[in-house]
Amino acid sequence: MFVLTPPRAPISAIRRLACQPLWALAMACTAALAVPQPACAFDLFGLFGSEEEPPAPSAAALPYTVRITGVDDNDVVQALQDTSTLYRLRQEPPPDGEGLVRRAEADQRRLTEVLSGYGYYQGTVAIRVDDVIVTGEASLAAAARAAEGSRSRALVPVKIAVDLGPAYTVRSVTVRDRAGRSFPRDVLPEKITRTDDDAPARSATVLAREARIIDRFRALGHPFAKVVSRDPVVDDAAHVMDVGFTVDPGPRAGIGEVAVSGGEGIDPAVVRSFIYSEPGDPYSPKAISEIRRTVAKVEGVGSIRVREGDALDANGNLPVFVEIGERERNLLGVSARYSTVDGPGVRAYYANRNLFGGGETLRIDADLYYLGLGYDPFAQQRKFAGIDTTGLGGRLSATFVKPALEGTRNDLLANVFVTREVQQSYLVDAAGASVGLRHRFSDSFSAQIGLDGQVGRSKDALGTVDYRLIGVPVSVNYDSTDSLLDPTKGVRLSASATPYPSFLGSDPGIFVAKAQGSTYYALDEDANYVIAGRIGFGSVSGASLAEIPDNFRFFGGGGGSVRGFAYRTLGPRGPFGLPIGGRSLLEGSIEARIKVTDTIGIVPFFDAGTAFASTLPDFDERIRKAVGLGLRYYTGIGPIRVDVAFPLDTIKGYHERPVALYISLGQAF
Repeated sequence: MFVLTPPRAPISAIRRLACQPLWALAMACTAALAVPQPACAFDLFGLFGSEEEPPAPSAAALPYTVRITGVDDNDVVQALQDTSTLYRLRQEPPPDGEGLVRRAEADQRRLTEVLSGYGYYQGTVAIRVDDVIVTGEASLAAAARAAEGSRSRALVPVKIAVDLGPAYTVRSVTVRDRAGRSFPRDVLPEKITRTDDDAPARSATVLAREARIIDRFRALGHPFAKVVSRDPVVDDAAHVMDVGFTVDPGPRAGIGEVAVSGGEGIDPAVVRSFIYSEPGDPYSPKAISEIRRTVAKVEGVGSIRVREGDALDANGNLPVFVEIGERERNLLGVSARYSTVDGPGVRAYYANRNLFGGGETLRIDADLYYLGLGYDPFAQQRKFAGIDTTGLGGRLSATFVKPALEGTRNDLLANVFVTREVQQSYLVDAAGASVGLRHRFSDSFSAQIGLDGQVGRSKDALGTVDYRLIGVPVSVNYDSTDSLLDPTKGVRLSASATPYPSFLGSDPGIFVAKAQGSTYYALDEDANYVIAGRIGFGSVSGASLAEIPDNFRFFGGGGGSVRGFAYRTLGPRGPFGLPIGGRSLLEGSIEARIKVTDTIGIVPFFDAGTAFASTLPDFDERIRKAVGLGLRYYTGIGPIRVDVAFPLDTIKGYHERPVALYISLGQAF
């Protein structure tokens, strides 16, 4: 850090300032910690800003009071207090008058430097000890005698009178290389050096602009970019400052070899497989940050430190060192949810995040829910249809993931489950298992193929279906968003196709296809205004609707679909007016996510969609729509979501509630 220190007299119209270490303001940041402070019994740890009582007058020392006047800016006052020896040591009185005036003498220079650091280059500081002004060596003896006059009888009054003078602003910023040449606009755009009319000529302002310039060169692949010199020039007549920087970009570099260390319980080859930068890829701070982010996806990894090398290697690349620590392997968790239309639910899980030392994860999930406490408009119809259920449903599953097979970007995934799926219009008892191989092309793009088998019984208004399915699921996923729970930019796309052919033993033989995409666009740099959109599609073919199990049909409605309508109730109706699902689905949502404060946001939204009896969406059927308003409370984990939705369409024979409430963690999509 540095301080822009003008000569105090005489004042010339234009002067070049020396750049010195900003020891005065640095002291301000640490002085409170460096100097022991007595406890204050009635200040509740200083929460109310009350002053400590000074020591009482004594014969052995000269306690004093100190007061700073002439400044209304709290930041400047705080900096002056933190820098002033007189103020910081006021609870430790000097033994004599000479010690007191020496403190004042030291403050005289330091405090004027604080004013310069805050852009007051004509500011002055006058210190009086018992009404004797400290102006130089000749005044010290008189001030010391005046202070001694208070020994044993009173506190010595010390006054620091500040005259800020005019506040200076930054008029221009220029950047040149060592040869004095300006950088091209494509290297250093005008927005990097452009200044606002009211930019204060403070050291913090100059340092922030310097950091911005260096960040620009680092983003262009220059890891060792540095400012060789800074040349601030003050125009006292105009009360402005022009700042010139001489910058040495240094060599352009690529990313070198990435060395992994630490985390003795995790195979380094697993960690390396999650690093997608290759030697020779362009260097940038973003690329280094991406290494940290992708390594964090290895569930067994806890602490991560990514360090850049101090010099380029023989190929002109910058070595990178990744140091990791292993987190606690075993994890237990419980979560709860509630919707006025879907009812309550609770989920518990156990996970081991490094089962065999190769980053393997084993997770066991138990989910229990009860529809009986939600709004259940179909209770009577289920009885007429002979669907006996208590409303209690659940799922027990175990998932195993072996990442980075043989150090590659191929992951093995396996899952087994048993479930009783209870919905407002059907009941499914099923069990199944799947195994798959996933290849990660990059952090954002992956593809997967596997084998899936299920057996079960499905019962609804159309009758009972006993099914056995064996299929080959294929899927792709792309995610370029910046956050899992609160994305503000990027795209998410997923698509899957699963044939369950009869020749593999499936009964019925069907083909299931699904696709969903969402996109996010921030309207401002701070992402306080974000437009988010989502569209979903599904289709199942190869059998009639009555032959397809309910859990393979498509339904619309609910918190993750068309809000405002009951969960899985939108689509074709069967006997007794019960939803029977469809063979295709089309739905979409659009939201405006508006931050009112750093922690509070509102989200107006519009949802639309339904399921269709045909294998492809039939736009002759009515699309159901809903609007709503959401409240978001932003936390360090993610936003807490409260959505209130209002259905705009009524369904014949079914009277929707006029409003539905949803509460959960994370954005709706």
